[in-house]
Amino acid sequence: MNRVRCLVLNAALGPLDYKVPEGMMVEPGQVVECPLGPRAVIGIVWEAERLPGAEVPAEKLRALRGLLPIPPLPAPLRRLIEWTADYYCAPLASVARMALSSGGALKGPATTIEYRLTGGLPERMTPQRQAALEALEGEQATIRELAGIAGVSEGVLRGLVNQGCLEPVEVDCDRPYHPARPDFAEIDLSDQQQAAAGTIAQAVREGKFAPFLLDGVTGSGKTETYFEPIADALRMERQVLVLLPEIALTEAFLSRFEERFGAKPVLWHSSLKSTERRRAWRAIANGTAQVVVGARSALFLPYAKLGLIVVDEAHEVSFKQDDGVRYNARDVAVMRAAFEEIPVVLASATPALESLAMVESGTYAKLDLPSRFGGAELPEIRTVNLTEHVPGRGSWLAPPLVEALEERLARGEQSLLFLNRRGYAPLTLCRNCGFRFQCPNCSAWLVEHRFSRRLACHHCGHETPPPETCPECGEPDCLVACGPGVERIADEVAERLPDARVFVATSDTLNSPGRAAEFVALVENGGVDVIVGTQLVTKGFHFPELTLVGVVDADLGLEGGDLRAAERTYQQVAQVAGRAGRGSKPGEVLIQTRHPDAPVIAALAAGDRDAFYEAETEARRMAGAPPFGRWAAIIVSSEEESEARDAARRIGDARPRSDDMAIYGPAPAPLSLLRGRYRYRLLINAKRSARLQDTIREWLGALNHPDGVRVGVDIDPYSFV
Repeated sequence: MNRVRCLVLNAALGPLDYKVPEGMMVEPGQVVECPLGPRAVIGIVWEAERLPGAEVPAEKLRALRGLLPIPPLPAPLRRLIEWTADYYCAPLASVARMALSSGGALKGPATTIEYRLTGGLPERMTPQRQAALEALEGEQATIRELAGIAGVSEGVLRGLVNQGCLEPVEVDCDRPYHPARPDFAEIDLSDQQQAAAGTIAQAVREGKFAPFLLDGVTGSGKTETYFEPIADALRMERQVLVLLPEIALTEAFLSRFEERFGAKPVLWHSSLKSTERRRAWRAIANGTAQVVVGARSALFLPYAKLGLIVVDEAHEVSFKQDDGVRYNARDVAVMRAAFEEIPVVLASATPALESLAMVESGTYAKLDLPSRFGGAELPEIRTVNLTEHVPGRGSWLAPPLVEALEERLARGEQSLLFLNRRGYAPLTLCRNCGFRFQCPNCSAWLVEHRFSRRLACHHCGHETPPPETCPECGEPDCLVACGPGVERIADEVAERLPDARVFVATSDTLNSPGRAAEFVALVENGGVDVIVGTQLVTKGFHFPELTLVGVVDADLGLEGGDLRAAERTYQQVAQVAGRAGRGSKPGEVLIQTRHPDAPVIAALAAGDRDAFYEAETEARRMAGAPPFGRWAAIIVSSEEESEARDAARRIGDARPRSDDMAIYGPAPAPLSLLRGRYRYRLLINAKRSARLQDTIREWLGALNHPDGVRVGVDIDPYSFV
């Protein structure tokens, strides 16, 4: 082969052909260095017949500069990249970039210099040096990464190096991981667990595509169940990928994994240091990383010999990527398993309706774990009607919930209060003139965070300290917090139960695996009486002394016009209810609501999951909504409002006419300004038989827009803001 077609990692460029230099052996999947003008870019050699492009005369071809010292991307991964780009209407290069997500890993074997504390003290102690020495205890990383950990400048740390307080350590970037041992510890499984584990393990040994829905109530031992097929994959020297929806769940999972297999798995998530990402990527590509536990992006890594994929908490919305390539990791995981010809397990106590529909059609096999492990009972669930049990003025906890909290505190048991709203209050206004604090970059109110003394936008990250006076009228002491967030609920608990030890668990306080591990240890050691948390605490945690769960506002998730609102509310409340009574003591769940007769609330109180799913399925069928129909969204944005509006109107005017789909809009998005860009949306509701992606590509491909306009496509959207 003296010419090759390359996919370069630039979405604006099409495929490019290059000449293969004399003596260079090139095969599809090879990552190469390609000349482009005066510079070099990274490309992936692709099968020419699968990547149409303009033929260039041989005499005009430029030669490849070289091969990168990494294994070629395997054919199943290349097919997955193609499928993802086609299904989600995304540029092929943007999807391929996710497979090469560690630039350092592409450079070959290397060592690096990291630094660690020596135990010595500097001649002159400053507050910054003191803070660094305290923060860096037990840490080892590059100067830049240590500066980020300690919250000081790199200059402060270089001063500590000169003082002998930090010492350099040469580290092999590719040092091997400790091996996981499939027979390290035996797990005593129930008959139900053993049957489910055996079915999955058989599929692992057969090495065939087999999608399973592992449907088990909270506390049924789903994790221990799929550990056994993982052990079988390890015995066969195959790799395993476990996807988790939240970084905060990682530490709890790692402890259970290490107890079973004698070593921790390989991690992959956004908080890894660059050296850790490099090491993990290369171990995955050469096959020495046995079990990888990661966020959704781990799905596109170049596994050398993948044997099993597990998607834990598979119903979770966070598996859907909402920007860039807008893919759903749950669905892409099934497709990767199909291309790799291996089993995939979707584990959940509250499966998505789409997954249950795949079971109904016979596409997925369903494995049930209908009872809790070890004889633990499911908690008793009761509703608290807020129209009858009215909280006091300025309060949010009704008397029955307060009494239950007091009882648990007296018995030395733990409680959990759930409210899916971070911060102290969702809105701050001036009682004098009515001024409301709004984000300058988004059409959203700023959320007050009293713990950190800031007003913050949860969409773009904008922050500002609360002013002493109203910016509009200048009146002092006039700012009023409206509505509750978890910090406000924590304050109310502290006021009503002054002896209780309260912990606020949100993505603000559990923003790293280390902090999550500290939280778990604190609760397990009895250092917390009441946890107040967001959706972060609805899954994955096992606290035997936690016997009460209070849902502060079950109606909150039903607001806002979300087309999956009822299903999401059911999943969140059912998951958080499952934290109660997981040990030997019985659990109780109190759900505060103003609408106890709403179908989703009534189903939760009755513990009748099947009734809820049946009603929701029928409502979706009548609306032509997933899984019976298809949704897609087109999002048009620009820094100029008129430019975004005009572009959206042009798209709307050019809409295709089809009996298989209805197209609504354009209209301003509910969040019409996001990160400084004005946004308009069109929503498409299509029949299952419609050529949805082809129609969208043909429709949008015929239009041109100003350079400042971005047009994004979201297939199977989960967010409608």
